[in-house]
Amino acid sequence: MFDNLSDKLDKAFHILKGHGKITEVNVADTLKEVRRALLDADVNFKIAKDFTSRVKDKAIGQDVLTTLQPGQLMVKLVKDELTELMGGDAAGVNLSGNPSVILMSGLQGSGKTTFSGKLANFLKTKKGKKPLLVACDIYRPAAINQLHVVGDQIGVEVYSEPENKNAVSIAENAIKHAKANGFNVVIVDTAGRLAVDEEMMTEIANVHKAIQPQETLFVVDSMTGQDAVNTAKAFNDRLNFDGVVLTKLDGDTRGGAAISIKSVVNKPIKFIGTGEKMEAIDVFYPARMAERILGMGDVVSLVERAQEQYDEEEARKLQKKIAKNEFGFDDFLTQIQQVKKMGNMKDLVGMIPGAGKALKDVEIEDDAFKHIEAIIHSMTPAERTKPALLDAKRKIRIAKGSGTDIQQVNQLLKQFDQMSKMMKMMQGAGGKNLMRMMGGMKGMRP
Repeated sequence: MFDNLSDKLDKAFHILKGHGKITEVNVADTLKEVRRALLDADVNFKIAKDFTSRVKDKAIGQDVLTTLQPGQLMVKLVKDELTELMGGDAAGVNLSGNPSVILMSGLQGSGKTTFSGKLANFLKTKKGKKPLLVACDIYRPAAINQLHVVGDQIGVEVYSEPENKNAVSIAENAIKHAKANGFNVVIVDTAGRLAVDEEMMTEIANVHKAIQPQETLFVVDSMTGQDAVNTAKAFNDRLNFDGVVLTKLDGDTRGGAAISIKSVVNKPIKFIGTGEKMEAIDVFYPARMAERILGMGDVVSLVERAQEQYDEEEARKLQKKIAKNEFGFDDFLTQIQQVKKMGNMKDLVGMIPGAGKALKDVEIEDDAFKHIEAIIHSMTPAERTKPALLDAKRKIRIAKGSGTDIQQVNQLLKQFDQMSKMMKMMQGAGGKNLMRMMGGMKGMRP
């Protein structure tokens, strides 16, 4: 996420390395590179120029604290300004209606239908809502089928009228259906349209007028850069939407849309899509995103994702097994599954301060655990429960069965042994340290 921009900003700050104080000359040189990095990321020229001017005004004349170097101070100033540029504070979604109606809008291919499903899943699992998805794309039959597939995947009902070619009446009928059947959120997925298509823009404006949604979201593909910002402005002029959704932030995005869009349309980014899975949706926090752009990581989001997978009862069972030296490969496999549920590996690594920079040239695949899982699945139930049974003959059989080699099997056994010892140590006095640590994580809040 924003790898190129992060690298270029890092190089810009290196100009100040070794300088004892901030001067107008070295600030100008640094900010020239910062502006160039923003322009390369497809940020609007005026926005980039105004941004660096504000940073310069704050930097000149600042006394550098004894604990800070000029480069560190500049990183802080850029981080604060980036946070402000992207909206300052996180913006929530308006769920005040009964039912709350959310209208999705955007270009063709922006990922509206998939994101509608992600949002429904988010509101269902995180907010305890009962959402209804509505198929209002009357031009593309595959869109209706796609929404039904997504709905089945997440266990959310989809309302559709395949024979009806009037998007307004479908949306109105869906809201009546929601009221009659106890749905408290209605998410209306509309057809993708071009801002220059007057007929299509009039249609979505009519849908908006008829259903009076509490929330209108503009979904945009973040990889389209500055074009996305220009399109958002055209849509906002017609719909006056409430917020922006940036999809495909897990791709090779330049970052221009995320940085520019708030200042152009004066509407907050509310959600981001970070992968293909239905769980790959995050509330947009400007400060956390600024930290990630600057290579500082995002520990709070990492802890929040860990919290979501934390089960107090399971943790107690695990604690007892560790205390009795009964921690086996089935338990190890369960821990791996929980990590995988937290998101794609590259995204998780980017949340660890310094790790993204240290591993920038290392390709981290989503199936990083694939060979480990294969090795464990090639063990017998007895071997998984009692790793001490694994002699040379059994290891050869497991290597063949998992499509790996004996070195990989031995490496896994070594890692497992080290992990078991570490977890035993963490039990500490009376076996309380692990539970205290897990409980502390659960209590952490941004």
